Amino acid sequence: MTDIDIAQRYAHMGGRYLEDFEVGDVYHHLPGRTISQQDNSWFTLLTMNTHPLHFDEEYAATTEFGRPLIASPLTVAVVVGMSVSDVSAKAIANLGWKEIKLPNPVFPGDTLYANSEVLGKRESKSRPNAGIVSVLTRGINQDNIEVCIFERQMLIPKRPS
Repeated sequence: MTDIDIAQRYAHMGGRYLEDFEVGDVYHHLPGRTISQQDNSWFTLLTMNTHPLHFDEEYAATTEFGRPLIASPLTVAVVVGMSVSDVSAKAIANLGWKEIKLPNPVFPGDTLYANSEVLGKRESKSRPNAGIVSVLTRGINQDNIEVCIFERQMLIPKRPS
């Protein structure tokens, strides 16, 4: 299969081209995602995160939280994943994240929702068929409490002519 064949197979996939982004637009990423303790345990095993606060209920009960916490990289991963269909499904590359903040904990059973605001877009200086889009993504829980916030930059293709 040639590169063109592969690109054509994905041409109808969702997502936005550079021209579809407008500064100030806000995308609400749905559906939400309820995070279980099983998700958390699997994630800690996959990532070799051995902190007992994420998987030892007896230990977690002795902490200020009184129960296990969702591993913060899992929170970030879910919020990023929720945003893909709206902001990066057509991305050529993720260019970076700025200042990932986790202002409030996430607990097993919490449901996450997310939204992204377009902060900027510009044409690429090195790639004439693409541009750079910056978004501010916020993750909130079922009580509308912010649990994750970060800025992300992506290389996005222009609409094919």
